[in-house]
Amino acid sequence: MIRRVLMTADTVGGVWGYSLDLARCLTANGIQVCLATMGRPATADQRRETAAITGLDLHESTFKLEWMDNPWDDVRKAGRWLYSLEKAYNPDVIHLNGYSHAALCWSAPTVVVCHSCVLSWWESVKHEPAPASWRKYANEVKRGLQSADLVWRPPLRCWTASSGFTARSKKTQVIPNARDGRQFYPGEKEPFVFAAGRFWDEAKNLGALSQAAPAIEWPIYVAGDEALGTSGVRSLGRLSTNDVASWLRRASIYALPARYEPFGLSILEAALSGCALVLGDIPSLRENWSDCAIFVDPEAPAEIAEAVQSLIRDEELRGSLAGAATNKAQEFSLESFGAAYLRAYRRVRKTATKTKEEAFVA
Repeated sequence: MIRRVLMTADTVGGVWGYSLDLARCLTANGIQVCLATMGRPATADQRRETAAITGLDLHESTFKLEWMDNPWDDVRKAGRWLYSLEKAYNPDVIHLNGYSHAALCWSAPTVVVCHSCVLSWWESVKHEPAPASWRKYANEVKRGLQSADLVWRPPLRCWTASSGFTARSKKTQVIPNARDGRQFYPGEKEPFVFAAGRFWDEAKNLGALSQAAPAIEWPIYVAGDEALGTSGVRSLGRLSTNDVASWLRRASIYALPARYEPFGLSILEAALSGCALVLGDIPSLRENWSDCAIFVDPEAPAEIAEAVQSLIRDEELRGSLAGAATNKAQEFSLESFGAAYLRAYRRVRKTATKTKEEAFVA
């Protein structure tokens, strides 16, 4: 029986929304969730989101995440902090939305969810292996994956050989992500294009969208970490989840010419919100949104502009693709998502208990 889960998360990117949706599913089933956050303090909006979930306890820290610059002293300190939470909370499962802490000597079974990876990011964005400065990170990723009792991953085509991901391990499982359709749904559409992502993240490739902007008739609004004076697009800065949902309800087109995107929660949010999609032509996005989007070469701003313009000019095409995307998005059911995680938790709990019993007998 699963009664308590200790889950790590960061407050910086898409893992935040994923973690809250999963917490809602778990607490609805009577499971207590201890959410331990790293990266930077939660915003007031994020604290309000967690406070609205009965059965969720938020514990904040500012320890660096393992993909940040020189994080390893913080990673060690975060490990000691997480140990203290395990001791106080006595969870049935440790759910890690990162890699390195899986190698710690936990009392409860550990699961790792692979949201992204610097090594596969580097090969997809830079078209070369990550430099030697990332060797420590690579070793920590491999060690964490090998230590976890269960690993959940996005579609394997997102990953590269250098990522250290053990593709054929019996302990790996694919669980598609989901978003809450009660929060993301279509509204009355307006003539503008929307995008979300950090401008500095070359994987999101918002620079190419900025280059395409002069050839696009409609205004382009981008939600990201900072309100920047970026040519061609109107930067909105960092928005709350509710504000993003409001923009998506009104946006007619969502554009993300990504070079690398293991799943794309923001795309799912846009599809649920009835946006027509213009996406980077990469395998992971083809896998989820084939026949539901216009796919473009991420390195071709002129092609991006023409794709967006084709939707602006053709209202029927825009509506058709938006409807197809919404129908596809509804297949990523939050109920199925939560049920799949519950089954996986029970499986790893049962397997870990059996392994310990066998070790005791031996």
